[in-house]
Amino acid sequence: PAATVVPSPQATAGSAPTSTAASSVPTTAPVPTRAPSTPVSAIDLANVRLAITPLAEGFERPTQVTHANDGSGRLFIVEQAGVIWIVREGRRVEPPLLDIRAIVGAQGNEQGLLSVAFHPDFTENGRFFVNYTGRDGSTVVAEYSASGDRADAQSALVLLTIGQPAANHNGGLLKFGPDGMLYIGMGDGGRAGDPWGNSQNPQALLGKLLRIDVDSGAPYTVPADNPFVQQQDVRAEIWAWGLRNPWRFSFDRLTGDLYIADVGQNAYEEVHFQAAGAAGGANYGWNTFEGNSCFSGSNCSAEGFVPPVAVYAHSEGGCSITGGYVYRGSAFPNLSGLYIYSDYCTGNVWALRGDSAGWQNRMVTQFRINPTSFGEDEAGELYVVDGNGGTVYRVVEG
Repeated sequence: PAATVVPSPQATAGSAPTSTAASSVPTTAPVPTRAPSTPVSAIDLANVRLAITPLAEGFERPTQVTHANDGSGRLFIVEQAGVIWIVREGRRVEPPLLDIRAIVGAQGNEQGLLSVAFHPDFTENGRFFVNYTGRDGSTVVAEYSASGDRADAQSALVLLTIGQPAANHNGGLLKFGPDGMLYIGMGDGGRAGDPWGNSQNPQALLGKLLRIDVDSGAPYTVPADNPFVQQQDVRAEIWAWGLRNPWRFSFDRLTGDLYIADVGQNAYEEVHFQAAGAAGGANYGWNTFEGNSCFSGSNCSAEGFVPPVAVYAHSEGGCSITGGYVYRGSAFPNLSGLYIYSDYCTGNVWALRGDSAGWQNRMVTQFRINPTSFGEDEAGELYVVDGNGGTVYRVVEG
């Protein structure tokens, strides 16, 4: 298809949620939650010790740290205003890889340049993709090309423009899955409580995890195995739905399992798990559920919804989950197979793992920063960025 534009609803107080006809509700059965089948570290979570050590500093409102898997050893740091920097051997490279501040709208706290994803064949084709807020407040997913340490700012090809009714809950992460498809995290459109009913509306791209093929079509095609391709009145790009604000998600580089950290409303933060090879179509419950609790406060049915594998309450401290990664590096064998994640407001850090006995989740330390995003390098070592302090840290055993 051509670049898809989804109009932004009017952001007026008291707007009624978008109604969904029964005939348009996706019929794909919910995906059962199961633990990873690959063995994980046997360490008692009570004995997990984590710390952080500075790698590079001086960034302004960094939103992401990632790599291009091109053998260069480079790390890429995204700044919210619209700049992507390269860090090589702990040093920032001048000039930046890309500077698109002229077209990025970053006035809102959750707006701006939110992520970059490098094509699996980046070494050969130089293609990479960004998710940013346009000057009109819309989400824009665009492709650029790079050679060496510089990108061509004039090479932009817009894949998607998605209207946003409010300035918050933009999601914003782009990530290639082990299947070579591009996954796009979209928040519910903002405000509180999903007033426009986007997350449970199968005709809206907001409140969803999208999956597209950027290697065919102009500018993309919908993969034939997406769960709702054959259903009328359902957007074919949808891979999963019922999400509030999936700010960060990640794939286990060893197993291909998917972890989605969904930012909660006023009470709970949650982590969802999707096993590698799942057919997609899972409905994660927002805004009927927040965590495992009825959002409305009254009785509600869990039928058709896939529950989270981990939840923590705001009453325990925290306010906004920052999803991490399953550790698969070699420097710290005790951490192998543990999903490490945090909370933006407190810096509290949890270790999560699943096995045949179920899921275990434990707060293991506190980073005294505001973690905006975790990232991996080519070897699977973990990093975290401090959104307020502007420093990129390496995560180590401590």
